[in-house]
Amino acid sequence: MLKQTLNFKLSQKLSPQQIQLMKLIQLPTQAFEQRVKSELEENPALDSGKEKSEDEYDSLTNDDFDQDNETIEADINVDEYLSDDEIPEYRTQSNNYSADEDEKSVPYAAGKSFTQTLLDQLNTRRLSDQEASIAQFLVGSIDGSGYIRRSLEDIADDLAFTMNVYTDVDEVEKVLRIVQQLDPAGVGARSLQECLLIQLSRKRNSPDTELAIKLIRDSFDAFSKKHYKKLLSKYNVSEEELRDAIEEIEHLNPKPGGSYAGGSTKIVEQVVPDFTIRIKDGELELTLNGRNAPELHVSRDYSNMLKGYKEAKEKTKSQKDAVMFIKQKLDSAKWFIEAIKQRQETLFVTMSSIMHYQKEYFLTGDERNLRPMILKDIADEIGMDVSTVSRVANSKYVDTPYGTKLIKEFFSESMTNTDGEEVSTREIKKILETVINEEDKKKPLTDQKLAEILKEKGYPIARRTVAKYREQLDIPVARLRKEI
Repeated sequence: MLKQTLNFKLSQKLSPQQIQLMKLIQLPTQAFEQRVKSELEENPALDSGKEKSEDEYDSLTNDDFDQDNETIEADINVDEYLSDDEIPEYRTQSNNYSADEDEKSVPYAAGKSFTQTLLDQLNTRRLSDQEASIAQFLVGSIDGSGYIRRSLEDIADDLAFTMNVYTDVDEVEKVLRIVQQLDPAGVGARSLQECLLIQLSRKRNSPDTELAIKLIRDSFDAFSKKHYKKLLSKYNVSEEELRDAIEEIEHLNPKPGGSYAGGSTKIVEQVVPDFTIRIKDGELELTLNGRNAPELHVSRDYSNMLKGYKEAKEKTKSQKDAVMFIKQKLDSAKWFIEAIKQRQETLFVTMSSIMHYQKEYFLTGDERNLRPMILKDIADEIGMDVSTVSRVANSKYVDTPYGTKLIKEFFSESMTNTDGEEVSTREIKKILETVINEEDKKKPLTDQKLAEILKEKGYPIARRTVAKYREQLDIPVARLRKEI
């Protein structure tokens, strides 16, 4: 049985303008500049420079144009018009959490690649056609660190299936020895041990080098675990001789591919600070990077077109189509300009709140003065949503007297010390790092001992928490920090 019902539903959706603003807020300076450039190219009604004519457009749309709007819409199917190719991009992105939320750009690298450099070196070698094909395949199998991670059996099989080169493991290994003679030293190794041995074999022969080769070739496991007493006993050498051999090894490059200037295909993006904080007469001064405040205005030509339509006595169908297009572009330009202004205000208000919240740190540069701070603290203070603060913090940098910092680094959880005061986890990590740096490297402190020292300093944290903080600071365990 069919039945009709009436339901009331209350929902909240973001407008296209709000979505556009959120996307602009999360962009760092360089990406924001590209976004502005893209908008200038796509919207002919938007101009850059000091000339402004928004007021003229406002007067047109608010007065005479609105009077004619009903007539235009009566003659033109607006829905059909709005479905053409002139729809601004943001109108097609209605879901605030859709796949098009993040704007991605593809970096391009120029110059000779690491692989091509190795191939150029191969061309200087006298190889048979078979050997050349195997060598080229081996070079193509070298990763960005300079290693071959696949087994020679798999490589021999791939040569047969993909290149019709029938060979065996012995021949592949023979050619691999030729590849391992290429520069930089250590390239083409199948393991860290082999990489270090290749580099040591090229060094000038000396007692230190000979001992270093023995350590890597015959006692690599004991060396990597820093079992120095076993090594002293096994090779019957003094601590000074062992120390000199270890120093030889420490000067080697564990990632020969990464050291090559043209070897990396990754683009190292230059960080452009979005804010600058300076100390002036004992007070903090915050400025927004001028590149975040472009001078944009509505095109005078488009405003004049709209004015011409208003003054026309007879309005044809083509004129009506044109004026709908012009109004759409002018609206889009005005929305974009307003979004940029709101972005500037949001960035400045958010960073100003963070700066005052962490005033002691910005005045001294001592990370121990960082207060516990979470996104909600700033959001409550400036009256904005936590997601807005997150967009500002996750992608923006600030230039301080102590270096350029990522804003999200100023946020941290809190814990209570023995005096009942709330302290930042960043403060505890800084003290932990200081204690480790000052320890006796011949007898490094264990995590349990570090926990006891922190407890004596008024920070009662468990051993497993110390281990977690140590790992976050990229500090190895006590055994691996040991020095002879």
